[in-house]
Amino acid sequence: MTNHSDVPTAAYIHVPFCAHRCGYCDFTLVAGKDHLVGDYLRALEIELESLQVPRTVATLFVGGGTPTHLSCRDLERLLALLRRWFNLTAGYEFSIEANPSGFGCDKVEVLAAHGVNRVSLGVQSFNGRMLATLERDHDALQVEAAAELLADKIPRFSFDLIFGVPGQSLDLWRETLRRAVSLGPGHLSTYGLTYEKGTAFWSRKARGDLEQVPDELERAMYAAAMDDLTGVGFEQYELSNFARPGHRCHHNETYWAGLPYFGFGPGAARYLAGRRETNHRSVTTWMARVLSKKSPVADVDCLSPADRARETLIVALRRAHGVNRDEFRSQTGFDLEEVAGAAIARHCATGLLETTAEGVRLTREGKFLADTVIVDCL
Repeated sequence: MTNHSDVPTAAYIHVPFCAHRCGYCDFTLVAGKDHLVGDYLRALEIELESLQVPRTVATLFVGGGTPTHLSCRDLERLLALLRRWFNLTAGYEFSIEANPSGFGCDKVEVLAAHGVNRVSLGVQSFNGRMLATLERDHDALQVEAAAELLADKIPRFSFDLIFGVPGQSLDLWRETLRRAVSLGPGHLSTYGLTYEKGTAFWSRKARGDLEQVPDELERAMYAAAMDDLTGVGFEQYELSNFARPGHRCHHNETYWAGLPYFGFGPGAARYLAGRRETNHRSVTTWMARVLSKKSPVADVDCLSPADRARETLIVALRRAHGVNRDEFRSQTGFDLEEVAGAAIARHCATGLLETTAEGVRLTREGKFLADTVIVDCL
């Protein structure tokens, strides 16, 4: 008999095309290779056929890359393909990522016509100097224009923002938050700048061309996001995510609940019945394998029940309300103490975790050191 919790109600589609690659980005993407779009769409269609029959999902998320970098014609083809293979439930969430540059009325019309009802906009900053440091290709005026378009056609939209940018002050970050809020998004994601190995920023930092902001300043910026955003009506429902009532990202909540999901496209991962599969990150390798009717999967990880429980715990700890004991036991078959009792007790003693009537969650101080707590629970 199929376990209800093993039936995916979420699907992720990866679109790897961008106008250019920003120096901090380590996502699966290709820049300046739009001639590959046709082959990509053909390969995606073949990979989706592995579903055999259309699936019903509550959330559908199209990420990248920059999905809206596609021409209107190709964007129409992509979205029509997805609607063919995924039936959306009542009250569905259909999200797509977009960049302010090149995001005009024509593309918003295409998105709305195919049922997209949530857009995540890669804003990062409003300051010209910070945008130049991040190697972004838009300016504040383009962000404002995009927000105005979305407010009219797809009013459920989110901004991604980055703090800890070299040269960024606390005051400048707080101004970024204020300007973001003023444009009316229902959701904000705030991320500390990271220097991932293999990126241009990693190399520039190693050469001394980029200087990472001090830990104390980055901590103050994160604290400012928590204080300033909650002060104007946003709820911090996950470590990096803030939402007005009714504007949480339900797709991402699937990940944080440790629930299964479909994934298609280069570098995409899927999690089904405790088995995680990750596609080849190379866009051309993924396309070549799919077009030749070979498996695009590069890595497979079959989790034991105990490993599934541990993973459920660590992703659930990212949520503001933490881990509900009864739900955890029902979903995994394990008690929290069986999985990480010693670590939980230790971090409750240090003040990084706290027990509630329902379970356990990170304290405010714990949010600053979440990675330490999470690793200790593995």
